[in-house]
Amino acid sequence: MALADDKRNQPVRNPAPAAGRERGGWLAKIAPGVRKLVAKRETPENLWVKCPDTGEMIYRSDLEAALWVTPAGRHMRIRPALRFAYTFDHARFTALRLPTAPDDPLQFTVGKSYADALAAARKATGENDAMAAAVGEIGGVATVVLVQDFAFIGGSMGTATGEAFLAAADEALKRKAPFVAFTASGGMRMQEGTLSLMQMARTTVAIGRLRAAHLPYVVVMTDPTTAGVTASYAMLGDVQLAEPGALIGFTGRRVIEQTIRETLPPGFQTAEFQVERGMVDRVVTRQELPAVLGSILRTLLSGRDRLFAA
Repeated sequence: MALADDKRNQPVRNPAPAAGRERGGWLAKIAPGVRKLVAKRETPENLWVKCPDTGEMIYRSDLEAALWVTPAGRHMRIRPALRFAYTFDHARFTALRLPTAPDDPLQFTVGKSYADALAAARKATGENDAMAAAVGEIGGVATVVLVQDFAFIGGSMGTATGEAFLAAADEALKRKAPFVAFTASGGMRMQEGTLSLMQMARTTVAIGRLRAAHLPYVVVMTDPTTAGVTASYAMLGDVQLAEPGALIGFTGRRVIEQTIRETLPPGFQTAEFQVERGMVDRVVTRQELPAVLGSILRTLLSGRDRLFAA
C-alpha cells in the first residue's frame, strides 16, 4: 500500500505526443499547407536572364519571344536547335546524321585529359561535338544548314567538326541545294594538334566542290568567329553575313595591341567594324535573317539556273 501511495503522490507529467501529432496548436495544422503554397511560388533559378551589356534583368519568356535578343540589341549565343528553329520556314527541319571521329587521337593531357574534357562537354551539351547540321527550307528554298556550337569546348574545330562540315557539304551536293554555315568558334582545337589544322584545308576543298557545282555557299558569322575558323571556311562564302555586335577576327585585341604597341580603335573586330572594311557584306538582325537568307539564296540559284540553261 505504501508503494501505491507513493506512486499516486508523484507529480503528473504530460503524456508524450501521439505518433504523427505536431506541436504548435492551430498554426501547426495549417503549416504543411503553407509550406507547399510557398514552395510552388518560389522563383525558378532561370526565370530571369541578365543582359551582359546593361545588367538589366530580363524576363526569360520575353527574351525567348525576342529570339534571345536583348532590348539593348545584344544577340545572345544560342544552341543549334534554336538556330535551326529560327532559320528554317515554320521551324521545320530534319537533323542530319553526322560521322564520328576517333576521340583523343594524340592522348593529349595538360592538367585535365582531353578525353575527360570531351566527356564533360558531351554531358553538358548533349551533343557529340561542336557541329550540328539539318536540312529544311529557307524562304521556300531547300537548304543544308550547318551550325557551330560555342557551348561545346568553345566551338573549337577538330577532326570531328571537320568531318561534320564535309558531310554537310556532301549532302548539299547530293541534293543540289545551297549550303549555309553559321560560325561560332574560338578557333582550332589545340588538343588535336596538326590534325586540327588539317581541317582548314579539308573544309576549303569541300567549299571548292560546292563552287564547282555552282551551288551557293553563304556564311553567317555569329559571336565569336575567330582564329583558324576565320582563316578558313568562315571567310570563303559567296556572301558574308554577320549578326550585330559579333566579334570577328583572327587574333584577340590584347595580343594585337601588345604586338604593334598601338591602341586599337573602339569597336575593333565587331561585325559593324568589319562591314566598313569589306570583310563582311552585311550585318543582319536575327529577326530579319530568314528573309534575307531566302532572298540571297533565290537570287544565287536563279543565276545558276540561267548558267545551266545557256
